[in-house]
Amino acid sequence: MTADAARRLPRWVPWLLMIAYVLPGFVGRDPWRGDDLNAFAVMLDMAHGGPWWTPQVLGEAAKTLAWLPYWLGAWAMQALPLPGALAARVPFIALLGLTLAATWYATYRLACHPGAQPLRPAFGDDVPPGDYARALADGALLGLVATLGLARLAHEIAPSAAQLAFGAGLFYAVSLGLRAQAPQPARAAWEPLALWWLSAWGWALSGAPGLMALVSCAGLVWWRRAGVPWPRLWIAALGSIAAALAVWLLAAAAERATDLWRPYWHVWGNATAWVDGLRQLAWFWWPTAPFALWTLWRWRGRWREAHIGWPATVVALVLLVTLHDGGDERTLLHALPPLATLAAFALPTLRRGVNALIDWFAVLFFTGAAVLIWLIWVAMQTGVPPKPAANVARLVPGFEPTVEVALLLPAMAMSAAWLGVVLWRLGRHAPALWKGLVLSASGVTLNWVLLMTLWLPLLDWGLGQAPVSRRIAALIPAGDCVLVHGLDAARIAGLQYHGGLTVRRVTHPDADACRWLVANPADFPGLARAIDLAGWQLRTEVPRLRENREKWLVFERVERADAAL
Repeated sequence: MTADAARRLPRWVPWLLMIAYVLPGFVGRDPWRGDDLNAFAVMLDMAHGGPWWTPQVLGEAAKTLAWLPYWLGAWAMQALPLPGALAARVPFIALLGLTLAATWYATYRLACHPGAQPLRPAFGDDVPPGDYARALADGALLGLVATLGLARLAHEIAPSAAQLAFGAGLFYAVSLGLRAQAPQPARAAWEPLALWWLSAWGWALSGAPGLMALVSCAGLVWWRRAGVPWPRLWIAALGSIAAALAVWLLAAAAERATDLWRPYWHVWGNATAWVDGLRQLAWFWWPTAPFALWTLWRWRGRWREAHIGWPATVVALVLLVTLHDGGDERTLLHALPPLATLAAFALPTLRRGVNALIDWFAVLFFTGAAVLIWLIWVAMQTGVPPKPAANVARLVPGFEPTVEVALLLPAMAMSAAWLGVVLWRLGRHAPALWKGLVLSASGVTLNWVLLMTLWLPLLDWGLGQAPVSRRIAALIPAGDCVLVHGLDAARIAGLQYHGGLTVRRVTHPDADACRWLVANPADFPGLARAIDLAGWQLRTEVPRLRENREKWLVFERVERADAAL
């Protein structure tokens, strides 16, 4: 290992990369269907006066028991003078930044261990341990950004994004406590415990107390192996136990205590579930998983040391829980920070030819993906080539593309920056540990920025609830309230946020004051049992996108004599 190889990234590079990676996806887009919009619905309900201790949407309990993410989003919507969707994302911008920072610092601390240091060179100066650790930490940060499974899920305001951040915080807290137990200042001794407590409570209150307990137990074992005194071990254990117990009591108060542990009661899945889970790993953990496997092979005699054993333990626990839980990709998220740390320790052992192969793959793959994104955008704007334009019109009917300068300029700037990075990498420069991951991290960031700029209006139209919500709102006279039946939290939030409607369920005490009803045709028998349809007349069917897919029924209350006519 030479000093040139262990040099650190210029500080402006990771900061610029983090800004380009974090902000797109949070700023400027609508909440999308799924967990993103479901979580926003709960936050919207809390911000408008709903109960904070029992997360719900119009009286119906939320699907996921996760208090802290909902509280953060609702508080931000009340406190910040921003549009509701953007305000709710502000805490999650900070949480994603916390995830990246915790991964960097955890890798730095682990790389400072004596067992992680490189051999002294026969000629030349020794590599300072701090420089070597910073170079590996830079590689871990680049590897985390380059992981394909992180981009979409980490940019949601769902509870899983908060779990990821606090899980990374606990990973860093344990890594910080694993340093040599020489006499230390009081602040250095208690800092890991404070981080442990904050992360354990945040992780548990974000809806994953079981996984938090497993990782905490593993962390206690590694702390004991490192010689951490028993009083600190008991304090750390008390923090984890108290967090899990508090979440259990909150869930019991909401009469949903069993929901917290039900995933861990499942019988181990069948062979099909295991195969599906392994297939998902192939793309979700790319490209950090191959690096991590190479680390485990090349460092196979050092698995008992903290810099390899601790991150490998966390990855193994998350993988077991994921396979046990049916291959949930949101559980897989928790393995990404320690996986990036493992991947970083592969960098000193890679040969130059392997690095060149990885770089050429990154150039070809990410450049091809970027060209495809630009090609489809041009087809949307001009109709040429005709086949991509026809496919977009068929899949997203009603969408009218426009050229938005505010979205086009960042896409052009990022594309030019990608060309600059490629030319820099192809040049003859002194080798650096992190050099092999620069193109992968930059390529993921490039394509994420292109999707969140060039394709953002298309994705908002196809994945959001704004178009159908506004079409329904146009049918409702101003000031009238709307009853809903068979609509999930995401659809209700769309009517409230995008449509600006006052929405109530058919079981609401003041339901008789509402003249309009929006229902899901899939639950029409349940609607007939819930209300007397003789007093309602179907006015129209509103498709969400295509006529042969999801439709919403819009009814108007009428007198019985009118209904008979």
